[in-house]
This record gives sequence, structure tokens and C-alpha cells, in this order.
Amino acid sequence: MCGFLQEWSIPPRGPAVGAGMVAASHPAVGLAGARVLERGGNAADAALAMAAMCWPALPGQCGVGGDAFALLRRPDGEVVSYGGSGFGPDGGLPCFYRERGLAALPLEGPLAVAVPGAVAALAALHAAAATRDLEELWAPAVEAAERGLPCTARTSADIAEHQGALARDPGTAAVFLPGGRPPRAGRPIIQPELAATLRRLAADPAGFYTGEPAERAVAALSSAGAPFSGEEWAACGQALTGPSIDGRYGGFTVHQTPLPTPGWMVLQQAALCDGVLARLPWLGAQAIGWAAGAAATAFADRLASCGSDGDGWRELLTPASLAARRAALSTGRPPVVARSPVPGGGDTTSVVAVDASGMAVSLIHSLAFTFGARITVPGTGVVLNNRLGRGAYLLDGHPNEVAPRRRPLHTLNAWMVTDAAGRLRHVGNTPGGDGQVQWNAQLLSHVLDHGADPVEAVSAPRFTLFPGSDADTLGRPCELRCESRLGDRVLARLGELGFDVRVTGPWGAGGSALVVTADHASGVLFGAADPRQDGVALGV
Repeated sequence: MCGFLQEWSIPPRGPAVGAGMVAASHPAVGLAGARVLERGGNAADAALAMAAMCWPALPGQCGVGGDAFALLRRPDGEVVSYGGSGFGPDGGLPCFYRERGLAALPLEGPLAVAVPGAVAALAALHAAAATRDLEELWAPAVEAAERGLPCTARTSADIAEHQGALARDPGTAAVFLPGGRPPRAGRPIIQPELAATLRRLAADPAGFYTGEPAERAVAALSSAGAPFSGEEWAACGQALTGPSIDGRYGGFTVHQTPLPTPGWMVLQQAALCDGVLARLPWLGAQAIGWAAGAAATAFADRLASCGSDGDGWRELLTPASLAARRAALSTGRPPVVARSPVPGGGDTTSVVAVDASGMAVSLIHSLAFTFGARITVPGTGVVLNNRLGRGAYLLDGHPNEVAPRRRPLHTLNAWMVTDAAGRLRHVGNTPGGDGQVQWNAQLLSHVLDHGADPVEAVSAPRFTLFPGSDADTLGRPCELRCESRLGDRVLARLGELGFDVRVTGPWGAGGSALVVTADHASGVLFGAADPRQDGVALGV
């Protein structure tokens, strides 16, 4: 974990050169963003540089072949969302999968892949707000891929865990299993094909969807049995751009990413907890029980009615709907998610950047599961996601049922908080599959209900309702997974309240939360990165 204080003020006529803060889950990633700010770039420039550096630094957690979502706060206070999430194959009708004897979409291989959206999202963010060319911003990532970055202990363990699948694909085997075995921590992972692809995409990101990279991807997937036409690939070259979705909490405005992300689930939990958790002892049994009930409510509502488009989620945030759900929570019997069509697991990383103009970016990107579908586009070094298998249902008539030109539901989301005057107060995010919407809600409570600083917020004991909405745990009873640091008394009381408590290690909940707070009274930025991973917060 790294906590960092940085003197900060918004000058009357634009940003000061080299003023701001970044946070990331890998030191090389954070350093890439800090250097951009130090040289006069803005928060969007820093976030784009960090996002690219994540690809060689954290290859199991994100990649060119994955998805990305970002919130951008402009200096004038407008908050905009940039979404990069793709369709499954045009030939991927439900009958296509059922005719092959499948009861759910595969989690690995070509049938699990959706068109990657990350490049489109980053290109849109760049066009909207950056001041530096992508070639300049991505040059450090290109160099890192060419020369290799030291393998982290986490990546070495990820490769060992998935060695069998990675060995079956020539592209992943060549990079991640040199000599037929996982690299030891500290040994460089060299990715020359990825470096060449990054150099090409920095000059022409649209080519990923209509040029030779797209042709290579469609040809490889089609020959392996996935019914891509190529037209759905071209259709995903435009990012999902629009305003954030907003809610209220503790007198502040919470900004979140819209569909296909579950940002509305964080807003729903915040609305259900607003005014309740602030009155209860911080991380006491009663507060945890209420927050877990709010999470259960959100999961049940998602399973019942939500897909990647439409406005059904809006009704769930109306005063009448929230009042009814608060009344149900007050009985102490939150809804149970009876069946769960979304698979568990997932691997993701994220970055945060704030500059002296008040511009801020919260960006999160992923391959879905660790190393995604565990296949590559030949000759490119691009590992493909398994977002279609991870996110789409094979349930007749469900709004999230797999269908051509329908994006699968996501777990990724990002948030910001502004005050009544529209000033930036907090920006953050965390990876963690279905833990994300729960842990982000917990982070909001920590900073808004209890005045926690970023270090306190990201390192606070964490709890997780399981299984959320996970298909591979169908029929499993609901558990409340709690870090042991919550203490024996709280854990025992949660059991008395009716929760099936499962205790993890003191730091065993997962996630890698990042938070940067702007303290306008003192003129200081304060940031921190989660001690559960290798993150840093750096100010310049």
C-alpha cells in the first residue's frame, strides 16, 4: 500500500505543470502516469499512459483484447463516461450454443469471446480530453513490452494456475511459458508481438476494428468455430460515450458508469444505505448486515430484470422502489439470489488520475477471467477476453440472454464524488468481479459516512456477499465472507443475525482499491492504493 499527500490547488487559468496525483495497482503503471503529469500532461494523458502500461505489467488482468470503462471529470465539472464493451458473434444465436449441447456459454476458448472494446474506449477518451499523441503516451508501454517487465509474484502464480490452458495456445505458450514452465517472479516477460501491435494501434486505433488486426482476429476465431462475420467487429469501433449516471449519498453526488456496467447497483446500494450507516458504529455487525442486505437486493434485482440496454434499472432507483426495498431490509431478511447465471471469478485492474485543473479520470479494464479466453490473435500478442462467456446468459427470454448485437452484462464500474458546489472530492474504483459493486459501496460509506482518508478506506476490513450472481455456484447457500480483522465479536454477532459467516485471512477478501481525495480546505490531494496488491499512489 502507498499513501501519498500532495499539495494541490486549482489555479485560475489552467493547470500548473506537473501538479496532480495518480494511483495504480503496479509501481511501473503508477510511475508511467506520474511522469506524464510531471511533464505537463493532464489527467487524461496520465490515465491513457497508465492503461497502456498495464498491458505488459499485468497481462493476466487486462489487455488490448479486453474491455475498458472510464469516467472523466472535466475542469468545468461535467462528468462523462467512456465505455468499451463489444458484441458477441453475429451468428451467436441461443440456438447456436444449444445445438452444441451447451447449457451455458463456455468460459474458455473462441466461443467465450466478445469483440474487445478497450481500444475504442481509450481512443474516445484520448480524442475528448488528451493533450499528447497516443504514440507519445504509449511509447513507455511499447518499450516495456519489447524489453520485458519483471514478472510479479501474482502474475507468476496466475500463469501457474492456468498453465494447462495457456500451453494449448501457441501465442500464450510462447510468452507466458518460456521453456514450458511459468516464469519465476522477477524474470522479465518479453512480448515483442504485443509491442509491435501497440505501436501500430497508437498510430491508428481504429484499425483494430476495421484493419488487418480485425481481419486476423475474425479469421482466427471463425476458423476455431466462433461464428463471427467481421461486421460486428467493425460495429464496436465506436465507444459508448455519454453522461455518467448519478445518485446522492450523504449530501454528495456519486457519479457512476452506465450500462452495460453495474454502476446502477452501486447507486442503489448507496441509496439504501444513505442515512443508515452513518448512524451505526463503523464496521459493526448491524452496519455490515444492512450493507450486505443492500448488496443482496441489488443482485436479486439484476438477476430478475436487467440486461445491457434498456431503462429497467431506472425504476429501481425511484423513491417508491427504494422505499419498498428499505422496508424489506428493515425486517432483517434480505432477498436471496436463488439462481445465478453469471460465472464467478474474474480479473481486472484499474487506475486513477487527478490534475491541478480539477480534471480526473477513473479507469478500469479487464479480460474478464484471468488471461480471458486464454487464446491469442496469431501474430499480434493480443490475448482475447472471455467476456461473452463471463457475462451473457443462456436463459430463454432474459434481457441478458446471449444475442447478436447485444453486449453482455459487465462487472466493471468506476466512480467519482462531487460536492454541492460541483467540486471533485473523491475518485476511486476497485477490481474484483461481483465484489466490485459491494466494495465500491463500502468505500463510499468509509469516506462519506465516516470521514475516512484514502489509506483508511482502501485498507479497511472487507466483507463480501457470495455468490452474488455466479453461475458456477448454483444452488449454493448464501455466505457472508469476512476478513478476520473485523474481530471475533462482530463476526459472532453477524452469525447471530442469521448470516452464514465464512472467515477469510486478515487481508483475504480480494480487490485492489484505489482512492484519491481532494481536500479543498487544506489544498491537498491524498491518495492510497490497496495493500492487497502491489499498488502505489504518487503525487507530483
